[in-house]
Order: sequence, then structure tokens, then C-alpha cells
Amino acid sequence: MSNASGYFVSFEGGDGVGKSTHVRLLGRWLGEVTGREVVTTREPGGTALGAQLRQAVLHGEDMDPRAEALLYAADRAHHVATVVRPALERGAVVVTDRYLDSSVAYQSGGRELSEDEVEGLSLWATEGLLPDVTVLLDLDPEVAARRLSGAPDRLERAGSDFHERTRDVFLRRAAADPGRWLIVDASPSIDDIQAQIRVDLAARLDLTPVVDEAVRSAGEVQA
Repeated sequence: MSNASGYFVSFEGGDGVGKSTHVRLLGRWLGEVTGREVVTTREPGGTALGAQLRQAVLHGEDMDPRAEALLYAADRAHHVATVVRPALERGAVVVTDRYLDSSVAYQSGGRELSEDEVEGLSLWATEGLLPDVTVLLDLDPEVAARRLSGAPDRLERAGSDFHERTRDVFLRRAAADPGRWLIVDASPSIDDIQAQIRVDLAARLDLTPVVDEAVRSAGEVQA
């Protein structure tokens, strides 16, 4: 848990599963139903420094897997210290497109580094900060790849075996920690996926009374 007055939600999954879309939609909805400040962000790239690191790890030259893992950890340390933790401490809801589980999946599953070492590096970088809820948008990597547009980045062009290993790690981590993770099938329509996320997340964060009141009030206004 975030151990702060705000809520911390992360979205995970392979490339092309719709994380950015659902971060945006969920962030807007959470602001409407809770009345709280909502911070939507991403990793890497949620800060000015992060944007530079994002360019290096996703669009720069090929690099050693350990160097890649260290760059992601550096981005995460700065992101948490300057964006995530301050927002949580002032009571905001933070919704991020990727967090430390992506490093574990991509660097240990995809790059085949030690899972314990990769996770330990990120926990050290973030002083142990974990999301209250992690939403895994799960989709067959071949299907997800067909959704991508534009020139592929370094990870997107890593090959089908790489992405299958990454998916396997995500699913294994989610199964091992059901108290934190929500597994959502990313193959239905955007509206159906978002509806499921909202219902499940409201229950996890004990927001159901707030959501019910928002729905009731909206009905009274329309009437």
C-alpha cells in the first residue's frame, strides 16, 4: 500500500494493450466521482529527466540489459520522489502507465536478468513504495502487436519470444498477489474494459459508496 492519504494505481501489460487510453479514462472518472486531485503519469517519461531517459531506453542505441535496468530504476526513483510521493502525501489519486512491475517483467522475463535483483533495485529506488492496486491489461502479444502504429521502439521490436516471457511474468506476479492485482481481459471494447476496471477498482479502494452517490446525484440532475 502507498501508506499515504492518497490512492496509487498502476497499469501494467504488454505494448499495445491500451494502458495509456485506460489511464486517461480512469483518471478523468476518478476525478469526477471522488472530487480529488488526480495525477496521471507514466514511466518512463513522467518528468523532464524521465523524458530524456525514455528517449535513451526506448529509442536510443542498443544497450546491455543491466544498463537498461539501471536507467529504468533511475527514472523511477526521480519520478517517485518528485511526482508520485508528493501527490499521494497531499491526498491525490495517482494513476501511472507502468511502474516497477514492468521492470520485473521486461528485464527479468524479457531480458532474463534475476527477478529478485531487478525487483530489489526498484524497491530500493522507490523506498519500497507499491501501488494500492495494479491493473494488468492482459492480451495475446500477437494481437497486441497488430494494434501498434508508427515505428516500433526497442522493446516493441524485441521479438515474440521476448513478449511471451514478459506476459508470463506479469501473469505469474498477478496470480501470486491477488490483493494488489486486478487482471482484466484487454480484448473486449474500450467501454467494456473501462466499465470492469471502474467496478473492480471502486470495490478495492472502498469507493463504492462514493460512486453510488455520484451516480444518484447525476440521476437527480438529469431528472
